[in-house]
Amino acid sequence: MTALQERIGRLRKGMVAVLGVPLDENSSFMRGPALAPPRIREALRSGSSNMSTERGLDLGSNAEWADMGDLEIRSGTEALAQIEKAVSDMLATGARALVLGGDHSITYPVVRAYARSHHGLAILHIDAHADTYDEYEGRRYSHACPFARIMEEGAVSSLVQLGIRTLTPHQRQQAERFGISMVEMKDWALERMPELRGPVYVSLDMDGLDPAFAPGVSHHEPGGFSTRDVLQILHRLPSPVVGADIVEFNPTRDPLGITAMAAAKLSKELLGLMLQ
Repeated sequence: MTALQERIGRLRKGMVAVLGVPLDENSSFMRGPALAPPRIREALRSGSSNMSTERGLDLGSNAEWADMGDLEIRSGTEALAQIEKAVSDMLATGARALVLGGDHSITYPVVRAYARSHHGLAILHIDAHADTYDEYEGRRYSHACPFARIMEEGAVSSLVQLGIRTLTPHQRQQAERFGISMVEMKDWALERMPELRGPVYVSLDMDGLDPAFAPGVSHHEPGGFSTRDVLQILHRLPSPVVGADIVEFNPTRDPLGITAMAAAKLSKELLGLMLQ
């Protein structure tokens, strides 16, 4: 039995399991997000802050969440199958999962696992990019393609995308093809938040934030959300949050640790939402 299997065996119904997935082989432009999970954990437990959420939940004294450590990742489609199985095993205990990536390709196998156990799953996707290419640079499992794979399988009931500011003609066609609800960043206002029904899964790409708030990403795209904008979106979610991932933090571009702290803050608030 592996260390991860032992940790999964200790999970109880209603707990939240935090799993690191250090995979970035499906990245374009540059690598680095595989280094993110331990940096997020380090920031989360930094003495410069504390473990209380904004709504008053003290995660430091809460025994209803557990750190599963990092998945010892393989490569290629084998890695995707490995991610899906690990998350499926956690969900089988009645727990929920907060997954720390890694590049955005990890969302596809995580959501596949969730779709089998949560009927009518709705995804809230915060990102600068729609990630709906049919293929990118000749790869169908690129970090630019996960939501095309999810939607073509009919794995979820709805997909809401916020913060998008790099939409290509192909991706506009994909949004129409898949019936995606999208508020592009140029049109954003909090009152324009689309309705989410059913259990909600949140996929949060750190480049959804403006580079001023999250410089430690591979693809700087100015004109994005502030950290507070994202927190307001999360705090307004009307449905239960049953799972989440935080992806595309690249520590090699974060010398001052600003993005690590932002990712830790968002992790903390997501944990609070999943435990409420």
